[in-house]
Amino acid sequence: MESIYYVMTWLCHRTCEHCYEDRFHPYHGEELKKVVRESQQNVPRIIANFPDRFTYRDLNDVDEQGKFREKRGRVILAGGEILLEAVRERVLYPALEQLRRKYQDKGGVEIIVQTTGDLLTERFVVELLERGVSVISVSGMDEYHDGMDTAEAQQKLQTKLRKIFEAHGVQEWTPPPRPETERYYHFFGATPGSWIGRLWPRGRAWKNELSTATLADNFCNAWSGGLNFLQHEFSGSEVSIEPSGGVYPCCIKTKAPVGNLLENKLDDILNGLVGNPVYEAISMGHPERMGIAHGWSVEKFLEKSRTVLPSGRTYQNLCIGCDAFHEEVLMFDKKELVQIA
Repeated sequence: MESIYYVMTWLCHRTCEHCYEDRFHPYHGEELKKVVRESQQNVPRIIANFPDRFTYRDLNDVDEQGKFREKRGRVILAGGEILLEAVRERVLYPALEQLRRKYQDKGGVEIIVQTTGDLLTERFVVELLERGVSVISVSGMDEYHDGMDTAEAQQKLQTKLRKIFEAHGVQEWTPPPRPETERYYHFFGATPGSWIGRLWPRGRAWKNELSTATLADNFCNAWSGGLNFLQHEFSGSEVSIEPSGGVYPCCIKTKAPVGNLLENKLDDILNGLVGNPVYEAISMGHPERMGIAHGWSVEKFLEKSRTVLPSGRTYQNLCIGCDAFHEEVLMFDKKELVQIA
């Protein structure tokens, strides 16, 4: 597997209006205990069902014998905000130790920690590096994050963090290509022109009608979309995992997971989907074809991709069609099977 995007907790210190997931927000009292307990209990079981070897074969790098070179994959650990006190030492740090033990004699794994950045201190950077973190990804560089909603505020935070990173030998990455160094950092956010700038039609971004994506914006046919998720032995593959163990073909997330890592190994889940026309269409980056075997023509899928927002504005994107297909066909079929059983 080249990449796993693992959301370890729903806990966040923000309730950003553009967030793709309603469950990312502050929790208090018994709700906080419940959210933290879920992560504490599930993380070890989920990581245990990660691939036995976290490597992939690079289709763009062939050796002298014509074989694809094997390379180390990566796991991105995120929230919410994974550096919050309630989960940092009780959830994140044990997970880092478990990942290191699991893969240290099997080719290793690149570990990336994603954070909004405003909680980062020199102490946390040192503790992350000591536990094998290769990359610190700072994701809050946009106008939607309170306190970082101006260019001046973003520049101030970046200047502060650069000094900390570089003092500990962590280099900056400005893509492309990926740096040669083992340790690096980078900044990004939901800014115009960025890969996430149009915003996914999900969560609070959807409720607040902030997504500007059109039918031409095929999130599925891109990295962090469903593209190549079934080709988990080769380059280009990524899946998303949520705190419950649910596995999704994309970070945007389909209406229903394709499996659960509390119950099965990731390799077994993905191998079980090979040949399924719904998930093959997603993996090929053509979600509009996922329903053909179920009587949904491309034309019907595109029609289902259109909706009218509460404001009266017409919105059309393939993610909406994917949601409709899951609700009207896949999830309905699963309910029927449960009732029959």
